[in-house]
Amino acid sequence: MFSLLNIFRIVAFLEGLSYILLLFIATPVKYMLNEPQYVKLLGMPHGLLFVGYIVLAFLIKPDYNWNGKQFSFILFAAILPFGTFYVDKKYLKPVV
Repeated sequence: MFSLLNIFRIVAFLEGLSYILLLFIATPVKYMLNEPQYVKLLGMPHGLLFVGYIVLAFLIKPDYNWNGKQFSFILFAAILPFGTFYVDKKYLKPVV
């Protein structure tokens, strides 16, 4: 079935993807073509995925013994473009 780690990996992937779409497609379209509907369309799902990523990170932290520096980076990665993909490769894939 789905473990909490697998759910976290899925949410991390979707959060990263939604952030990239929002940052590199929806926002430029909003300001260059004056069409804000793409930001509205992607904004709410991205926000929910962001919150889910943070909550799930706190939930799985005790199981994987991340130290303060690792955990801080995992949280910080949510606001970096492509950051969640790096977290998946560096911290989550070796565990599986």
